[in-house]
Amino acid sequence: MSSREEILARVKKNQPPLTVLPADLTALIQYPNPMEMFGIVLDGIGGTMYPVKDYEEMIGLIKTQFSNLPRVISTIPELKELTEKNWEGQDPHSYENVDVAIIEAHFGVAENAALWFTESLMGQRVIPFICQQLVVVVHKKDILSNMQEAYQQIADSSYGFGAFIAGPSKTADIEQSLVLGAHGPKNMTVFVLA
Repeated sequence: MSSREEILARVKKNQPPLTVLPADLTALIQYPNPMEMFGIVLDGIGGTMYPVKDYEEMIGLIKTQFSNLPRVISTIPELKELTEKNWEGQDPHSYENVDVAIIEAHFGVAENAALWFTESLMGQRVIPFICQQLVVVVHKKDILSNMQEAYQQIADSSYGFGAFIAGPSKTADIEQSLVLGAHGPKNMTVFVLA
């Protein structure tokens, strides 16, 4: 018997006993305040959350935070006063110098601070990945506790492109140092509408 066959025989002989899966896997994590947990997790992965009461408050914060950034685009009609005119429908390469992109999410997930987007909310698929600063608007009522709830939300949906995005882009590949904004947005700001 070769050493390979001997190792495989020992592995086969020493298998752990099978265990039965729990009957209900739908309520693994439930938070009493999903918005609060979303903010904590988002902060931990490099993003920032601002609870706001309305679009007017949001506009004031955006003007303050991003006043020195000239190219701002948004897919949200209520924020058109902040947005570059006629930016939609251009060649995707024309968005390479977008400073701030403001888009709405279908919902957020408190467990990992992920936000769900489909192409219908992005305007162009490239927008949330190519901008320097990503600003996201989500309604408080649309923050779910866990990913199981998220997948139930999108299970029967029909869309051409969708993505969960959590925080700014990051990598820790280089000398095990965390770098934010390595290959996408440098920052992610989430406004949670009451």
